[in-house]
Amino acid sequence: MMRFHRALWVIALFAGALACPMPSLAHVKWFEPYEVSTKPVPMVNALSEPAFLIAAALVLAPFLATIITERTSLGRSVATCLDRLTAPLLARADQFIVCIMGGFFVALFAIARAILTPELLTDARWVGWLQLLIAMCLFSRWLYPCAAAGIIGLWLYALVDYDLFHMLDYVTLGFGMGCYLVLASLPDERWRRWRFDALRLGIALALMWSSLEKFNYPGWFLPLLEKKPYLALGLPFRTFITMSGVAEFALGFGLLWSPLVRRLSALMLFIIMLTAVYPFGRVDLIGHAMILGTLMLVIAGAGIPPRPMPHLAPALARVPVGLAIAFVAFILGHRGIHDFIYGDDQPAWLANSRSGTDIRPGDVLPPHSHIFDAEPDDDEDATTAPNHG
Repeated sequence: MMRFHRALWVIALFAGALACPMPSLAHVKWFEPYEVSTKPVPMVNALSEPAFLIAAALVLAPFLATIITERTSLGRSVATCLDRLTAPLLARADQFIVCIMGGFFVALFAIARAILTPELLTDARWVGWLQLLIAMCLFSRWLYPCAAAGIIGLWLYALVDYDLFHMLDYVTLGFGMGCYLVLASLPDERWRRWRFDALRLGIALALMWSSLEKFNYPGWFLPLLEKKPYLALGLPFRTFITMSGVAEFALGFGLLWSPLVRRLSALMLFIIMLTAVYPFGRVDLIGHAMILGTLMLVIAGAGIPPRPMPHLAPALARVPVGLAIAFVAFILGHRGIHDFIYGDDQPAWLANSRSGTDIRPGDVLPPHSHIFDAEPDDDEDATTAPNHG
C-alpha cells in the first residue's frame, strides 16, 4: 500500500511538471476569426524568444526524468498503479471507444450543420443524417468498414468547401478513427491488435500539427486571451502562446515515445483538455470527445505490448534529438505545404478565394461564437464586444 501511494505522488509530480507550461486553451478556430491563407510569421520570431527555450527545458526535464524512472522499481510501481486504476477501462476498451465515437457522431447529428467537427459547417441536411448512420453502423462490428467509409467520405465532402490546407488539420484524426474501425472489424488478431495504436498515432500527429498554429499565427489567439485573460496565468500573451505551443507539441510527441512517457503525456493532455471544457463550453467537449476518449485508452496502456527499452544513455540522447527532428520536420512541412498551396503560382484547384460558405477566411465572426444556444458567458461577451457591423 505504501508503494501504491508513493506511485500516486510520482504521477502527480510528473503530471504537474509536464502540464505547467500549457494551461487550457481551446481549438482557436472554433471560437475566433482566422485566415488560413495568411502568410505565417517568420519562425525566427518564436525561436528567438526566451519563452521558447524555457518551455523546451520545462518539457525536456520531466521527459528525461520519466525515462530514468521507468527503469527503476519506482517506475514499475507507477506503471502498476496506473494499471490498477484503469483495469476496468482496459477490459472494456473496445466498447468504451465505440460508445465515445457513437456519442460523438450523434452529437454532430444533433448540431445538424457540422461536418466531423464543430468548425466545418454546411447547409446540406443529408450530412447530419449520414453522421447518424455512421453512429448506427457502430452497433455491429461487421458494419465498421461502412462507418469508416462514411468518415472518409465526409472529409472529402468538406474538402469541396474548405481548402486542402485547412482540411489537413483533421486528416490524421479521421485517419485514426477510420483505421481503428477497419482494423477492429478484422478477424485476424495479427492486424486487429494495431487498432488502438492507430488511434494513438492519429491523435499524436493531430496535436503536433495543430500546435504549429501557435508559432505560425499567434495573432489568432490574442482575441481569445483578451476575453479570457486568466488563461495566460499572468504571463504576457505572446509568451504564453509560445510556451503553450511547445508544450502541446511535446506532449503530442510523448504519445509516440516509451510506455510510461506516453501514459503520463496522455494523462496531462486529458487533464488540460478536460479543464478547457469549463471556460469554452460544450463545443470544446464535443470537438475533443474522440481525443479525450483515446487519451484515456493510452493512460490505460491499450495497444500492442511495447518493445524492450534500450539502454539508458541512448534512450536519454534520443529525446532531445527526436524532439528537435520532429519539430523541424513538422514546421518545414507545415510551411512548405502552405507556401505550395497559397504561393503566387499555386494550382487553382488547391486554394479557393473563399473557404466555405459559413466560416470563411477573412470573415469577421461574432466574438466567442457558438453553434449551440448561448453558453453561460456569451451574453457578457456580446455586451462588451465591439460592433463589427
